[in-house]
Amino acid sequence: MRGVALAVMAVAALVAACGGAGSYTTVVGKIRNAGRVVVGTKWDQPSLGLKTGDGPPVGFDADVAKYVVDHIAQGRRVQITWRESPSSAREALLQNGSVDLIFASYTITPSRRPKVTFGGPYIVTPQDTMVRANDTRIKKLGDLRGKRLCLAEGSNSYRRIVDPPPDGRLNLPMVLVPAANYSDCVRKLAENRLDAISTENLLLAGFAEGEPGRFRLLNDPVLNENWGVGIKKGDTATCEAVNQAIAAMWHDGTATRLLHRWFGKTGLKLPSSLPKPVGCP
Repeated sequence: MRGVALAVMAVAALVAACGGAGSYTTVVGKIRNAGRVVVGTKWDQPSLGLKTGDGPPVGFDADVAKYVVDHIAQGRRVQITWRESPSSAREALLQNGSVDLIFASYTITPSRRPKVTFGGPYIVTPQDTMVRANDTRIKKLGDLRGKRLCLAEGSNSYRRIVDPPPDGRLNLPMVLVPAANYSDCVRKLAENRLDAISTENLLLAGFAEGEPGRFRLLNDPVLNENWGVGIKKGDTATCEAVNQAIAAMWHDGTATRLLHRWFGKTGLKLPSSLPKPVGCP
């Protein structure tokens, strides 16, 4: 029996050495040694992360994810498993190990940092507001007073409009209309079930480009938002590797090329430089 037990232990050790489940304590280790990773993105956001059919999601966030993973892999071929990561589930997906990295218009905020280690940011984008193109009542932020604003589940963007400082900005009285996600917000805006959606301008521009002439952005920024890469809390090694990849992406021109690929026709002023990292605690 002792011989059987030793044999079982030897097999278990071999499985762990070869990349068995649970054998990697960091995502960077999993990528470089197991050659696999689970990446979370949005699947309903045009130009950022949109999935149609059986293929992987496509868009700016998906392309950034592929670049970062390839850079971390250091030449090794890596299998990416894509998993949908809506705003309402991002923290839980990281904490329970369902995803390894999240690239999903994930704003770095003080309230999220105790629960998530953030790499980046990889881009800084201003928060703007989108309304129906024919709604002449709303031309600037102040015109939102008393109007119906979308509250996308899991997102904090609406707080910048309706809450006072320090968490909010404008402290405007508005009627909040719940929605499952931002694509649901856009449907309700088109159906006149709400009056405005306020979040990062790249996200809004993707939806506006998908239905030309139906919506318009106010071009009246609230504040700048930092989009980071979500990592399980405490994985400092992966955070540092992600930051190195993001720096390389900006230095070799890939970030600029991807921005122009996905948003070059929107008329937005696109980011042009590497954001300052928030650091890896």
